[in-house]
Formats: sequence, structure tokens, C-alpha cells
Amino acid sequence: MDKKRIIFIVAFIIITLIFGYLLYRVFFAKEKTPTEIAGEVNLPPGILPNAEEGTVTPGVTPTTGVLPSAGSVKYEYDNLPTPNIQYPINTAVNASVLSPSTNRKGNTNFYNENDGKFYSLGADGKIKTLSNEIFYNVEKVTWSPTKNESIIEYPDGSNIYYNFDTAEQTTLPKHWEDFSFSPLGDKIASKSIGLAEENRWLVTSDPEGKSVSLIEPMGNNADRVIMDWSPNKQVVALSRTGEAQGADREEILFVGLNGENFRSMIVEGRDFTEKWSPTGQKMLYSVYSIRSDFQPELWIVNAEGDNIGTERKLLNLTTWADKCTFADDRFIYCAVPSETKMGAGLAPELMDSTPDLLYKIDTKTGLKNEIPVDGYHVIDEIFVGENNTLYFTDKNQVGLFSLSL
Repeated sequence: MDKKRIIFIVAFIIITLIFGYLLYRVFFAKEKTPTEIAGEVNLPPGILPNAEEGTVTPGVTPTTGVLPSAGSVKYEYDNLPTPNIQYPINTAVNASVLSPSTNRKGNTNFYNENDGKFYSLGADGKIKTLSNEIFYNVEKVTWSPTKNESIIEYPDGSNIYYNFDTAEQTTLPKHWEDFSFSPLGDKIASKSIGLAEENRWLVTSDPEGKSVSLIEPMGNNADRVIMDWSPNKQVVALSRTGEAQGADREEILFVGLNGENFRSMIVEGRDFTEKWSPTGQKMLYSVYSIRSDFQPELWIVNAEGDNIGTERKLLNLTTWADKCTFADDRFIYCAVPSETKMGAGLAPELMDSTPDLLYKIDTKTGLKNEIPVDGYHVIDEIFVGENNTLYFTDKNQVGLFSLSL
């Protein structure tokens, strides 16, 4: 037997083995789920996988302890049958409503853009005037969580503090912006934007603008600072100015009042948008990335003290955090577009004409239940008020709408 014939026989055997293996993979092998690829986690039914810190290499499936890719685990309860009932939507306020917010007294305060006045919607559904004074062309209102007082912003940059119980009014500096009340309502935080970069600071004061304290310099990064005082009073703002993490990751810094060295948090995407849980122990946030076809992904994470950034869970919902609200530290309600388009995270206005579906989500187990409602709404602002009532505004319809849960 010559050398060429031996080579031909060996090559034929190798090709036959490869062809047989491919036939086995196509017709007989069980396809691995994302959980199996990442390593066996042995989770009880209904528990979302945990994701700790790690580096995701493009094209490589993460191992155990690394955040799952967009092709995340599909749970049996993701497609629960929709109950054969519809919850009626009521129009709580039939007017153009700006900046509605429920305080601890159970009242929902808002600005009526039609007549320029401020009103309060009580838990009994009755509306009363907070002030007979007319405030023309208000752009934004930041409400105290404890009192009938607010910071009112105008398009020309003017800001005033107004107490609706005493009619006290104070003009705040025009170079202050992005206000946030402390959980007790005794202080406000804002960005002080000076002309020079060295004069741009994150500041706090009392609501009348007195007793000013400089917290952190912002330089030319003011647009990367998020003013959002945590319910536990520990964090006054968040900053997207951590160390560079690559094209599809960001390091989020937690800013305290006294220079605390809080842990940072890595998020797997861009356009970080967040909401604190009622106790401040957890944070809901959304980001988009090339992994998700630039569509928003919703995550839940620990956000207090030494636990910051731990137990991150992908909730398998394509929506933004600001279209969600906490009922308590465990359950959230979210408006989810009935269909999403590639690139929606880059341009959220693409979804302004797409009706939303309403879901209740258990962030501990991942269980999702659709709440079927009558009519079609594109939900803008959403929050839970008294008597287990869900309130929301619509991007395309005038009014404040309510839903008894």
C-alpha cells in the first residue's frame, strides 16, 4: 500500500467522523440553555440568577458570576396567561397635568397647565386648590415629600421656593438647577452651574436657599450627574463619571453628603436611568447596549452601603426605569411597550405612539403578571398613591389617569 493511498484512507475516516458528529449535533443533541452555558446554578423555580462583577468579552458567553447576555434565561412564568378581565381606567383629573406627585399625607399635588394653578387630589378623589395665585408658564415642579411646598422652575431659568400652606415665596439663584428634596423635606440639593468650570458644584441648602453647603465639584461633568436624594438619606446624587469600562459598560458613583467612600456600581450598558426603592435598599435601573439591539433593559440591584452593586438581576422587560414605580421594596409596576424597535434606547421618542402593556413584577422571584386595562395608553409618569391606586399620565392624552389595583 503506497503512501498516497494511506493518506486518502485516513482523510476519509476523519471526514466520516466529522460528518457523523454534525448529524448528531443537529438531530440528537440537546441545546444548552443560557443557564447551562454559564454553569449550573441550581436555582429554585422562580428565582432570577445572580450576577456579580466581571468582564464581558464580546462574542464569549459569560461564565458563572458574570452578567448574563441579552439572550437571558426564559422563565416559565414569563408567558403566564392573561386574566380574562379588564381593569377600568378612570380620569382622575381632566386637565393638562404637570409634575404630579404623592406626598406622605396621601395627597397628590400637581400643576394645572390650563389655568396656571396648583391643586391637590385627596385620597377621597376630591380636588382642592392649593393656592389661588396663578403661576404662568411653569416648566417643572419638584415637590417636597412631606409638606405642601415645592421648587418651581421656569423656562428662562428662574426658580422659586413656594410654601402653599403659608404662601411664603423665596427666589432661588438662577444658576441652580435639577433640584431634589431630602427624604424629610428639610433640605434641597441642586447643581450650581457657574460660568467657570471651577465654580460648578453640587450643593445643598434649606428649601429657602439658605445655609448653602458645597458637596462636590462637578467641573465640566454636570450633565453626567443625577440629582436624586436616596430615601435612606445616605446618597444625595449619582454620577456617571467612574473609570472607563468600554463601549457598553459604565461605572456609577454614589455621592454622599460628607465625602463618604461608597462602593461604585458597574452597569452593563449606556443611558443609565434609575429609581430608588422606598427604603433606598434597592435600585431599579435601565440601560441599553449593542447586546440588546440598543433597546432598554430593566435591572434590579442592591444600592445601600456595602451591598451597593450586589445581587444584580435582569428582569427580562424591555422598558425604561422611569416608566416604572415601586409599590414597596419588592413589587413594582411597569409600563412596557407592546412592541419595541431596534434602537429604541437611543431614541425613546420612537415609542411615543406605541401602546403600553402594564405589568406587576415581583423583583425577588421575577414573576410577572400582566394587568389588562381597557383602552390604549402610552404611559409617561407613573406612581402609586393612596388606597392602592396607580396613577399615570399619557404622552398623547390630556389628564391624570387612575387605576384601582
